[in-house]
Amino acid sequence: MAKKKRPTPELPEPLIPLFDAHTHLGHTVPKDALEEGLEEAVGKLVDRAVRAGVRGICTIGEGLTDTELAVRIAHINERVWAACAIHPTKADTLDSEARERLVALAQDTRCVAIGETGLDRYWLERDPETPSLEVQEEALRWHIDLACAVGKPLMIHNREADEDLLRILDDAPEPTAVILHCFSSPLDVAKECLDRGYVLSFAGNVTFKPNDHLRAAAAYAPSDMLLVETDAPFMTPMPFRGAKNEPGFVGYTARAIAQERGEDPAFFAAQVTANAERLYGVSVTDGD
Repeated sequence: MAKKKRPTPELPEPLIPLFDAHTHLGHTVPKDALEEGLEEAVGKLVDRAVRAGVRGICTIGEGLTDTELAVRIAHINERVWAACAIHPTKADTLDSEARERLVALAQDTRCVAIGETGLDRYWLERDPETPSLEVQEEALRWHIDLACAVGKPLMIHNREADEDLLRILDDAPEPTAVILHCFSSPLDVAKECLDRGYVLSFAGNVTFKPNDHLRAAAAYAPSDMLLVETDAPFMTPMPFRGAKNEPGFVGYTARAIAQERGEDPAFFAAQVTANAERLYGVSVTDGD
Protein backbone atom coordinates (compact mmCIF):
# COMPACT_ATOMS: atom_id res chain seq x y z
CA MET A 1 0.00 0.00 0.00
CA ALA A 2 1.37 3.41 -0.99
CA LYS A 3 2.22 5.76 1.84
CA LYS A 4 -0.27 8.60 2.15
CA LYS A 5 1.22 11.83 0.87
CA ARG A 6 1.52 14.60 3.46
CA PRO A 7 -0.17 17.88 2.49
CA THR A 8 2.18 20.68 1.46
CA PRO A 9 2.39 23.18 4.36
CA GLU A 10 0.70 26.50 3.74
CA LEU A 11 -0.16 29.48 5.88
CA PRO A 12 -3.55 29.44 7.62
CA GLU A 13 -6.21 32.07 7.10
CA PRO A 14 -5.11 35.17 9.04
CA LEU A 15 -6.09 35.67 12.66
CA ILE A 16 -5.17 39.15 13.86
CA PRO A 17 -3.46 39.58 16.24
CA LEU A 18 -1.52 36.45 17.22
CA PHE A 19 1.62 36.00 19.31
CA ASP A 20 3.88 32.96 18.93
CA ALA A 21 4.88 32.59 22.58
CA HIS A 22 7.72 30.11 22.03
CA THR A 23 9.70 29.30 18.91
CA HIS A 24 13.27 28.59 17.84
CA LEU A 25 14.07 30.94 14.97
CA GLY A 26 17.75 29.97 15.11
CA HIS A 27 16.75 26.43 14.14
CA THR A 28 14.03 27.48 11.70
CA VAL A 29 16.02 29.74 9.37
CA PRO A 30 18.25 28.00 6.79
CA LYS A 31 21.53 26.86 8.34
CA ASP A 32 23.64 28.89 5.93
CA ALA A 33 21.86 32.05 7.12
CA LEU A 34 23.56 31.68 10.50
CA GLU A 35 26.84 32.56 8.80
CA GLU A 36 25.57 35.25 6.45
CA GLY A 37 22.19 36.82 5.71
CA LEU A 38 20.59 36.22 9.11
CA GLU A 39 18.63 39.47 9.11
CA GLU A 40 17.12 38.73 5.70
CA ALA A 41 16.27 35.12 6.61
CA VAL A 42 14.60 36.12 9.86
CA GLY A 43 12.77 38.91 8.04
CA LYS A 44 11.30 36.45 5.53
CA LEU A 45 10.04 34.14 8.29
CA VAL A 46 8.56 37.03 10.24
CA ASP A 47 6.95 38.53 7.15
CA ARG A 48 5.27 35.20 6.38
CA ALA A 49 4.03 35.04 9.94
CA VAL A 50 2.69 38.59 9.72
CA ARG A 51 0.64 37.59 6.67
CA ALA A 52 -1.03 34.98 8.89
CA GLY A 53 -1.78 37.55 11.59
CA VAL A 54 1.24 37.07 13.88
CA ARG A 55 2.31 40.36 15.45
CA GLY A 56 4.85 39.15 18.01
CA ILE A 57 7.27 36.25 18.48
CA CYS A 58 9.38 35.00 21.39
CA THR A 59 12.41 33.03 20.22
CA ILE A 60 14.34 30.62 22.42
CA GLY A 61 17.79 29.06 22.57
CA GLU A 62 18.90 25.74 24.01
CA GLY A 63 22.60 26.05 24.79
CA LEU A 64 24.43 29.29 25.55
CA THR A 65 25.37 29.91 21.91
CA ASP A 66 21.72 29.42 20.88
CA THR A 67 20.59 31.81 23.58
CA GLU A 68 23.03 34.49 22.45
CA LEU A 69 21.69 33.99 18.92
CA ALA A 70 18.11 34.38 20.17
CA VAL A 71 18.94 37.75 21.72
CA ARG A 72 20.78 38.79 18.57
CA ILE A 73 17.73 37.94 16.46
CA ALA A 74 15.50 39.88 18.85
CA HIS A 75 17.66 42.94 18.25
CA ILE A 76 17.47 42.72 14.47
CA ASN A 77 13.69 42.39 14.14
CA GLU A 78 11.25 44.56 16.07
CA ARG A 79 8.56 41.87 16.17
CA VAL A 80 10.85 39.38 17.93
CA TRP A 81 11.79 39.07 21.60
CA ALA A 82 13.93 36.43 23.31
CA ALA A 83 13.96 34.12 26.31
CA CYS A 84 17.29 33.18 27.88
CA ALA A 85 18.33 29.95 29.62
CA ILE A 86 20.07 26.60 29.24
CA HIS A 87 17.81 23.69 28.25
CA PRO A 88 17.61 20.87 30.83
CA THR A 89 19.18 18.39 28.40
CA LYS A 90 22.22 20.69 28.36
CA ALA A 91 22.17 21.48 32.08
CA ASP A 92 25.70 20.14 32.53
CA THR A 93 27.00 23.09 30.48
CA LEU A 94 25.77 25.60 33.05
CA ASP A 95 29.24 26.34 34.41
CA SER A 96 30.37 29.59 36.05
CA GLU A 97 31.15 31.23 32.71
CA ALA A 98 27.71 30.33 31.30
CA ARG A 99 26.00 31.62 34.43
CA GLU A 100 27.82 34.93 34.23
CA ARG A 101 26.85 35.33 30.58
CA LEU A 102 23.21 34.39 31.22
CA VAL A 103 22.96 36.95 34.00
CA ALA A 104 24.00 39.60 31.48
CA LEU A 105 21.67 38.31 28.75
CA ALA A 106 18.75 38.14 31.17
CA GLN A 107 19.01 41.88 31.73
CA ASP A 108 18.96 42.69 28.02
CA THR A 109 15.98 44.83 27.03
CA ARG A 110 14.94 42.28 24.39
CA CYS A 111 14.93 39.38 26.85
CA VAL A 112 11.39 38.92 28.18
CA ALA A 113 11.61 35.57 29.99
CA ILE A 114 14.02 33.10 31.56
CA GLY A 115 13.68 29.84 29.68
CA GLU A 116 13.49 27.30 28.58
CA THR A 117 14.67 25.58 31.72
CA GLY A 118 13.13 22.65 33.54
CA LEU A 119 13.27 18.86 33.72
CA ASP A 120 13.37 16.14 31.08
CA ARG A 121 12.99 12.49 32.04
CA TYR A 122 12.17 11.44 28.47
CA TRP A 123 15.70 11.94 27.17
CA LEU A 124 17.20 10.91 30.50
CA GLU A 125 15.87 7.42 29.87
CA ARG A 126 16.89 7.33 26.20
CA ASP A 127 20.21 9.16 25.88
CA PRO A 128 23.09 8.31 28.25
CA GLU A 129 24.60 11.76 27.66
CA THR A 130 21.59 13.53 29.13
CA PRO A 131 22.47 15.19 32.46
CA SER A 132 21.17 13.48 35.59
CA LEU A 133 17.97 14.67 37.21
CA GLU A 134 20.05 16.09 40.05
CA VAL A 135 22.05 18.23 37.61
CA GLN A 136 18.86 19.32 35.87
CA GLU A 137 17.30 20.26 39.22
CA GLU A 138 20.31 22.33 40.24
CA ALA A 139 20.16 24.20 36.92
CA LEU A 140 16.41 24.73 37.23
CA ARG A 141 16.76 26.17 40.72
CA TRP A 142 19.50 28.50 39.51
CA HIS A 143 17.28 29.72 36.67
CA ILE A 144 14.37 30.26 39.09
CA ASP A 145 16.61 32.49 41.19
CA LEU A 146 17.66 34.37 38.05
CA ALA A 147 14.04 34.90 36.99
CA CYS A 148 13.24 36.28 40.42
CA ALA A 149 16.31 38.53 40.40
CA VAL A 150 15.50 40.15 37.06
CA GLY A 151 11.73 40.17 37.55
CA LYS A 152 10.88 38.19 34.41
CA PRO A 153 8.66 35.13 33.82
CA LEU A 154 10.07 31.61 34.15
CA MET A 155 9.54 29.48 31.04
CA ILE A 156 9.46 25.76 31.88
CA HIS A 157 10.28 22.72 29.76
CA ASN A 158 8.69 19.67 31.40
CA ARG A 159 8.82 16.28 29.76
CA GLU A 160 7.55 13.35 31.80
CA ALA A 161 8.69 14.93 35.07
CA ASP A 162 5.46 16.30 36.56
CA GLU A 163 5.97 15.15 40.14
CA ASP A 164 9.55 16.37 40.39
CA LEU A 165 8.75 19.69 38.75
CA LEU A 166 5.84 20.45 41.07
CA ARG A 167 7.97 19.48 44.07
CA ILE A 168 10.69 21.92 43.07
CA LEU A 169 8.32 24.76 42.24
CA ASP A 170 6.51 24.17 45.52
CA ASP A 171 9.51 25.14 47.66
CA ALA A 172 11.33 27.51 45.29
CA PRO A 173 11.05 31.32 45.21
CA GLU A 174 8.12 32.58 43.11
CA PRO A 175 8.93 34.38 39.84
CA THR A 176 6.59 37.01 38.42
CA ALA A 177 4.97 34.21 36.39
CA VAL A 178 5.50 30.55 35.49
CA ILE A 179 4.84 29.51 31.89
CA LEU A 180 4.61 25.79 31.13
CA HIS A 181 5.69 25.72 27.50
CA CYS A 182 4.41 23.05 25.10
CA PHE A 183 2.15 21.71 27.82
CA SER A 184 1.87 17.92 27.50
CA SER A 185 0.86 16.64 30.94
CA PRO A 186 -2.40 14.95 32.05
CA LEU A 187 -5.51 16.96 32.84
CA ASP A 188 -5.12 16.57 36.61
CA VAL A 189 -1.64 18.12 36.37
CA ALA A 190 -3.06 20.96 34.27
CA LYS A 191 -5.65 21.65 36.99
CA GLU A 192 -2.98 21.60 39.71
CA CYS A 193 -0.79 24.00 37.74
CA LEU A 194 -3.67 26.36 37.05
CA ASP A 195 -4.63 26.30 40.73
CA ARG A 196 -1.08 27.43 41.46
CA GLY A 197 -1.41 30.29 38.98
CA TYR A 198 0.83 28.86 36.28
CA VAL A 199 0.18 29.69 32.62
CA LEU A 200 -0.29 26.87 30.10
CA SER A 201 1.22 27.36 26.63
CA PHE A 202 -0.05 25.00 23.94
CA ALA A 203 1.83 23.95 20.81
CA GLY A 204 0.81 21.96 17.74
CA ASN A 205 0.58 18.70 19.69
CA VAL A 206 -2.80 19.90 21.01
CA THR A 207 -4.10 19.21 17.49
CA PHE A 208 -2.78 15.62 17.32
CA LYS A 209 -5.55 13.01 17.31
CA PRO A 210 -4.49 11.02 20.43
CA ASN A 211 -4.16 14.10 22.66
CA ASP A 212 -7.68 14.47 24.02
CA HIS A 213 -6.19 15.32 27.43
CA LEU A 214 -4.47 18.38 26.00
CA ARG A 215 -7.62 19.62 24.31
CA ALA A 216 -9.46 19.10 27.60
CA ALA A 217 -6.80 21.12 29.43
CA ALA A 218 -6.97 23.91 26.85
CA ALA A 219 -10.75 24.01 27.18
CA TYR A 220 -10.58 24.02 31.00
CA ALA A 221 -7.99 26.78 31.46
CA PRO A 222 -9.18 30.31 32.32
CA SER A 223 -8.90 32.65 29.35
CA ASP A 224 -6.17 34.76 30.96
CA MET A 225 -3.91 31.75 31.69
CA LEU A 226 -3.36 30.53 28.14
CA LEU A 227 -0.73 31.05 25.45
CA VAL A 228 -0.24 29.54 22.00
CA GLU A 229 3.13 28.70 20.45
CA THR A 230 4.70 26.82 17.58
CA ASP A 231 7.90 25.47 19.19
CA ALA A 232 9.10 25.66 15.58
CA PRO A 233 10.68 23.98 13.74
CA PHE A 234 9.07 21.19 15.80
CA MET A 235 5.47 20.30 16.74
CA THR A 236 3.87 21.27 13.43
CA PRO A 237 0.07 21.28 13.91
CA MET A 238 -2.37 19.25 11.89
CA PRO A 239 -2.88 18.88 9.01
CA PHE A 240 0.89 19.27 8.42
CA ARG A 241 2.26 17.15 11.26
CA GLY A 242 5.78 15.95 10.38
CA ALA A 243 6.62 18.93 8.15
CA LYS A 244 8.90 21.74 9.26
CA ASN A 245 7.09 24.19 11.49
CA GLU A 246 7.32 28.00 11.47
CA PRO A 247 5.75 30.89 13.40
CA GLY A 248 3.18 31.52 10.69
CA PHE A 249 1.50 28.20 11.49
CA VAL A 250 0.49 29.19 15.04
CA GLY A 251 -2.96 30.10 13.75
CA TYR A 252 -3.80 26.43 13.19
CA THR A 253 -3.23 25.77 16.88
CA ALA A 254 -5.17 28.87 17.89
CA ARG A 255 -8.18 27.87 15.80
CA ALA A 256 -8.14 24.31 17.15
CA ILE A 257 -8.16 25.52 20.75
CA ALA A 258 -10.84 28.12 20.06
CA GLN A 259 -13.02 25.36 18.65
CA GLU A 260 -12.52 23.24 21.78
CA ARG A 261 -13.43 26.23 23.94
CA GLY A 262 -16.46 27.13 21.85
CA GLU A 263 -15.05 30.60 21.21
CA ASP A 264 -14.78 32.75 18.14
CA PRO A 265 -11.20 32.31 16.79
CA ALA A 266 -10.67 36.07 16.47
CA PHE A 267 -11.75 36.60 20.08
CA PHE A 268 -9.43 33.81 21.25
CA ALA A 269 -6.50 35.18 19.23
CA ALA A 270 -6.93 38.61 20.76
CA GLN A 271 -7.08 37.09 24.26
CA VAL A 272 -3.91 34.99 24.01
CA THR A 273 -2.07 37.89 22.42
CA ALA A 274 -3.11 40.14 25.31
CA ASN A 275 -1.87 37.43 27.68
CA ALA A 276 1.52 37.36 25.95
CA GLU A 277 1.75 41.14 26.08
CA ARG A 278 0.99 41.11 29.80
CA LEU A 279 3.36 38.30 30.67
CA TYR A 280 6.27 39.46 28.52
CA GLY A 281 5.75 43.16 29.17
CA VAL A 282 5.56 44.09 25.49
CA SER A 283 3.08 45.71 23.13
CA VAL A 284 2.34 44.38 19.64
CA THR A 285 -1.17 45.69 19.02
CA ASP A 286 -0.61 49.44 18.96
CA GLY A 287 -0.41 49.34 15.20
CA ASP A 288 -0.33 46.82 12.41
